[in-house]
Amino acid sequence: MPHGTAAGTWTNWAGNQSARPARVVAPASAEEIGAVVRQAAEQGQRVKAVGSGHSFTAIASAGDAVLVRPDALTAVREIDRDAGTVTVESGLSLSRLNRLLTEAGLSLTNMGDIEVQTVAGATSTGTHGTGRDSGSLAAQIRAVEIVLADGTVRQCSPTENPELFQGARLGLGALGVVSAITFGVEPAFLLTAHEQPMGFDEVVEGFDDLAAVNEHFEFYWFPHTDRCSTKRNNRSQGPAAPLPGLKAWLEDDFLSNTVWEGACRIGRRFPAAVPSIARVASRAWSERTYTDTAYKVFTSPRTVRFIEMEYAVPRAAATTVLRELRALVERSDWRISFPVEVRVAPADDLWLSTASGRDSAYIAVHLYRGTAEQSYFTEVERLMTAYEGRPHWGKLHTRDAGYLAGVYPHFGDFTALRDKVDPDRVFANDYLRRVLGA
Repeated sequence: MPHGTAAGTWTNWAGNQSARPARVVAPASAEEIGAVVRQAAEQGQRVKAVGSGHSFTAIASAGDAVLVRPDALTAVREIDRDAGTVTVESGLSLSRLNRLLTEAGLSLTNMGDIEVQTVAGATSTGTHGTGRDSGSLAAQIRAVEIVLADGTVRQCSPTENPELFQGARLGLGALGVVSAITFGVEPAFLLTAHEQPMGFDEVVEGFDDLAAVNEHFEFYWFPHTDRCSTKRNNRSQGPAAPLPGLKAWLEDDFLSNTVWEGACRIGRRFPAAVPSIARVASRAWSERTYTDTAYKVFTSPRTVRFIEMEYAVPRAAATTVLRELRALVERSDWRISFPVEVRVAPADDLWLSTASGRDSAYIAVHLYRGTAEQSYFTEVERLMTAYEGRPHWGKLHTRDAGYLAGVYPHFGDFTALRDKVDPDRVFANDYLRRVLGA
């Protein structure tokens, strides 16, 4: 079993979540999923679908439930160029989808910075990139096929079962098992990436302008330094000018993964060395510009294992929160080896999207696996919630339904839909009980 530490044990990518399901199944169709769900319900068992295991929370933890693997659900059902859509099964990886779309001369509009997740796992947890005008993967969904708690297969879209569509686009696995997704796509395009080191104050003071004039802007701040690495991605008419193969491997794989892994291990063993490591790391990435196929610019290989917390705060509060975060780190005795990642997204209409109804800035903090600085996450979360922050569903947080109901305007709509389609909580687990209520 992928991500399994032993027979019968499921473990996520980061290694911080594991479960021993009652049994594991890999259905090959929506109808087979329906049969699994009906049988489990009859036997009083719960059902949990998993993807690639890239969530840091226990959102996919099956406990003693029936674990539904997506391995046999990887077909591309239809590419409709006239409609600008592609329909794929839920277990298809984003990496495979990106390559299939490229071969067809098509592309997703926006995506996150890794592509190892399944399409259903990524959308169900709110995976996003950064964008001035374009939102998360779930915001690009045009239709969903989902298996409900009674085993029935439902199609939903803005015109067919629209209430179910509102919830199922980003459903946390709480409404059913997603079996297929239709994404909106567009003709393939090139992006020009401009990566540039900048000072913390310079980035924060210019944050609003940088986010406004670039289609996709993000930056990383290295704690214990005043240095940031910025990235601006904008559409280009070409020609393509990708990084030379050796340079790409050296900078994006060897330095960002192999060397970084070694540096993190040193920092974990010798915390006093972390500020020095941070100063060196912050200067390791020099200015560069390249133009390539969109997904190759959006995504990067990530092999260094870590845990992560990310909150979405109102865009207007971003610079205030960032300055307070820096002050928090500076007055602490923490030794933080991983940079802080900052991205943006426009408001959308998804009920449980972290950008629901408001322009948002995402602030993500990370700890290398095995690092002891857990109070870092505790204090960062306290800061984020002071500004009505919304936690990423797949990243570590301690919020519960009482808090979340106050920061999501459509939280009640989602829980009412859940009551309607899964009254017996066939798809519940401990995480969902905490964040959605009983």
